[in-house]
Amino acid sequence: MIAFVKKYEGLWLFVHSSAAIIAALVAALIFLGAVFAPWIALVNPYDLSSFSLFDGLLPPMWEDGANPKFILGTDDQGRDMVSSILYGARLSLVIGLSALTIAAVLGVGLGLAAGYYGGRFDAIVMRIADVQLALPAILTALLIDGIARGILPSAIQQDLRVAVLTLAIALSLWVNFARTARASTFVQMNKEYVQAAIMMGQRPIRVMFIHILPNILGPLLVIMTVDLASAILLEATLSFLGIGLPADSPSLGTLIRIGMQFLLSGEWWILWIPTLFLVALVVSINILGDFLRDIFNPRLR
Repeated sequence: MIAFVKKYEGLWLFVHSSAAIIAALVAALIFLGAVFAPWIALVNPYDLSSFSLFDGLLPPMWEDGANPKFILGTDDQGRDMVSSILYGARLSLVIGLSALTIAAVLGVGLGLAAGYYGGRFDAIVMRIADVQLALPAILTALLIDGIARGILPSAIQQDLRVAVLTLAIALSLWVNFARTARASTFVQMNKEYVQAAIMMGQRPIRVMFIHILPNILGPLLVIMTVDLASAILLEATLSFLGIGLPADSPSLGTLIRIGMQFLLSGEWWILWIPTLFLVALVVSINILGDFLRDIFNPRLR
C-alpha cells in the first residue's frame, strides 16, 4: 500500500497534509449537502407552503426557546436555517461553477490562440486583459450587470437574474485563464513535439487542443480552484449589495444580506451562521488551491 501511495506523489503529499485533508472533507460535505439539498433539507425555502410565519425567529437548539426540530433556528419568515443554507449553497455553487466554466472556456481559448498565433491578435487580447486587470473584479461584474439591466426589457430581467449574474462573474474572471494559457503556450511552442505537429501540417486547432492544452492543464487547474472561491465570493458580494439574486431565491449572499437586518436585534444566528458557512466553503477551496499549486510546482514545496 505504501509503495502504491509513493508511486503517486500527489496522493502521497495529500495523505500527509492535515490541512488538505480537512479542507477536502469540508468542501466535500458542503458540495454533497448542496447536491442532495432537496432530500436533506427540512423545508424548501423557495416554496412558501413548506414553512410558517409562526415558526419565525426561533433560536438554535442550544438556546432557550428553541425548537429541536430546527437545529440552527429559523429566520424571520420561519424558514429553517439549515434548509436555507443548503439551498443557498446549491444556488451559489451552481452560479460559481457555471461562471467558472464560461470563464475557463473563454480565457483558455483566447490564451491558446494568442500564444499560438502571436502578432496583432495577441496584442489585442492582452491589451483588453490589461484594461480589465486595472479594474477590480467586483467593479467589472457591476459594470456588466448594469449594462445588462439597461439592455434587457424590464419584463424579463427578473427571470434572467441568474443568467446575467453568472455571465457578469464569468466575464470578470477570464483574464487569469487567458494570461496563464498564453504564457504556457509560448513555452510549449518551443517544444519539439509541437514543432513536429506543425511541420506535419496539422490544423492549428488540433495542435492547440490536442497537443498543447493537455500539457498546460496543471496551472489551469490551480486557477480553476482558486477562481471558484472568487466566483462564489463575487456572487455573495453582489447579492449582499442587493443587485444579485432576490430574497425569494436565497443564495448565501442573499441570506447574509437578510441577516444584516437582525444583527442588532438579538437574532444573531440569521447573519452569523450563513457567514461562517460561506467562510468555511471559501477557505477550504482556497486551501485545496494552494495544495494543488504545491503539487504542480515542486519548487514551492
